[in-house]
Amino acid sequence: MSKIYTKTGDSGDTSLLDGKRVPKYHPRVEAYGTVDELNSFIGLLRSHLDEKQKDTDELLRDIQKHLYYIGSLVACDSCKQQNTLPQITNDDITFLEQQMDIITNQLPELTAFIIPCGSKAASFCHVCRSVCRRAERNVIQVAQKTYIDELIIIYLNRLSDFLFTLARKLNHDADFGDIKYK
Repeated sequence: MSKIYTKTGDSGDTSLLDGKRVPKYHPRVEAYGTVDELNSFIGLLRSHLDEKQKDTDELLRDIQKHLYYIGSLVACDSCKQQNTLPQITNDDITFLEQQMDIITNQLPELTAFIIPCGSKAASFCHVCRSVCRRAERNVIQVAQKTYIDELIIIYLNRLSDFLFTLARKLNHDADFGDIKYK
């Protein structure tokens, strides 16, 4: 096994997936770094689910896989090389929408803004949602200067909506309900 450290980033730059060297503060690095942060927080959220939430855990594991796809695509400046990587599809977005519809039909109607709090799992889910929104903003910033498949942006937008909906469900499952902002 090779060493985890390469020392190539000691001067403040890093390699994109296609080998191009950029500063570590480059918007593309910020974008895929935030996607990685989101993926880590979803892992933390998964660690706070109980045995009765196996379906939710499997769904979140699938989302983590898609976030790896997104991170790889954003970390690659070459459109040609991006085409060789796993892609986000319309089906992935539709699946998130379907899951939101299923969950929403199990919840009371949302009639007010809610405070991001409640059970541990729901609170971590709200953190995931807010990090997802930041990832979306960062990816949009990169997309304004270079090619990023629009499905990535749409997926991140739907994912933040899904995480909001899931946080509500996790609170309702834990008998917290919605904590309304007044």
